[in-house]
Amino acid sequence: MKNLTDDTVQESVTPPVAEATGLDDTNKKIISLLQKNGRRSYVSIAKEIGLSEAAVRLRVQRLTDDGVIQIVAVTNPMEMGFHRQAMVGITVNGDIEQVARDLRKISQIDYIIITAGRFDILAEVFASDDEALLRLVNRSIRRIDGIGHTELFTYMRLESQRYDWGVA
Repeated sequence: MKNLTDDTVQESVTPPVAEATGLDDTNKKIISLLQKNGRRSYVSIAKEIGLSEAAVRLRVQRLTDDGVIQIVAVTNPMEMGFHRQAMVGITVNGDIEQVARDLRKISQIDYIIITAGRFDILAEVFASDDEALLRLVNRSIRRIDGIGHTELFTYMRLESQRYDWGVA
């Protein structure tokens, strides 16, 4: 929420909340705590929300099995040697879903989104440097049958990345 009465503009930092089906307040609280620290112990979560450790473990396992959450180590690409990241806008001539399946086979693509609008697919890619990025786009992505056009949006700096959205 912007406050326009001051000379400075302040924005709310409250993450967006959605009404997720099948998630009670306890599951939402567990998710919120794990979003802040995915390594947090079940014992400390249990103490904070008033359940047994076993109940928390069972809920986390169910949330994981149901595909609601995924607990992973998030890396900093720059520290891992990937000094070039980009979003690739892809226009498809033909079967969009087949092109998306073919893109999934490329290990340097970390996510693929089928979209509506200017591009049919957006794919985030990472490479060690500009030459590796050129090889990836030219020799791997553009050679997939059905890709008509690509447009590269090279990241200059990752300004913000959040994982604390979706629950209150």
